[in-house]
Amino acid sequence: MSQDDIEASSAPLIEHLIELRSRLLKAVIAIAIFFVICFVFATDIFNILVVPFERAAGEDANIKLIYTAPQEFFFAQLKIALFGALFVAFPVVATQIYKFVAPGLYQNERGAFLPFLVATPILFVMGSCLVYFVVMPLAMGFFLSMQQFGEDTRVTIELLPKVSEYLGLIMTLIFAFGFVFQLPVIITLLARVGLVGSDGLKTKRKYAIVAAFVAAAVLTPPDPISQLGLALPTLLLYEISILSARYIEKKRAEREAELESEDEDEDTAVSVAGSGSDNEDKDSVTSS
Repeated sequence: MSQDDIEASSAPLIEHLIELRSRLLKAVIAIAIFFVICFVFATDIFNILVVPFERAAGEDANIKLIYTAPQEFFFAQLKIALFGALFVAFPVVATQIYKFVAPGLYQNERGAFLPFLVATPILFVMGSCLVYFVVMPLAMGFFLSMQQFGEDTRVTIELLPKVSEYLGLIMTLIFAFGFVFQLPVIITLLARVGLVGSDGLKTKRKYAIVAAFVAAAVLTPPDPISQLGLALPTLLLYEISILSARYIEKKRAEREAELESEDEDEDTAVSVAGSGSDNEDKDSVTSS
């Protein structure tokens, strides 16, 4: 390769890097703006996140959370702001990623990529709602059931969670469920490129069951409710992924059959045209 070829190929690379920098800058600016907004309303957001705890304790219960370091609640507010900014700014970030990747895709590839871009935040919100409305109240009810009050000379054992620990618990569960709910998107993408198939997923179902419960044990607190709450939806999503992979394989087989049919029609047309030309040549020779 000559020096001129190297210089000619460097120009598109620089343009791509400039485009990447522009997209990243827009995504960071969006996250920063939403970070400031969420930090202003951090206390309100935290009060919303405490609702599952209130539902588990009951309407008449006096909910009390504590912080044992002067700066603890301030850092908790920073975590809430970053959590909210990433959550709210995801459509902007995903749009920037799509705009950067889209020029290098064919029209049919863009149409195939866009549904996954839409499904990702929807599935994440579904996982978050499962945590907020089902898993977290059940888990907090399980933890509250361990309390012991000072009756009959028994020592009082009362749950007084720290702000940072409760926030860390619910944020961990939301992110864990949100990412696990991306399983159909990931497997469907892998099936589209031919890396996995429905038969292989069926064969490895027993390993998926073990992996689901291991992941639930690692990502959730050591209580059976939250672990089952993550493992069972994961297995359901795995079965949905198998159906999605089977649907993609069916569509791929139909497209291949159509292409083979078109190729056969073209071959037939070429052979007919060739035989017609041979007959014309024979006729011309006979007449001469």
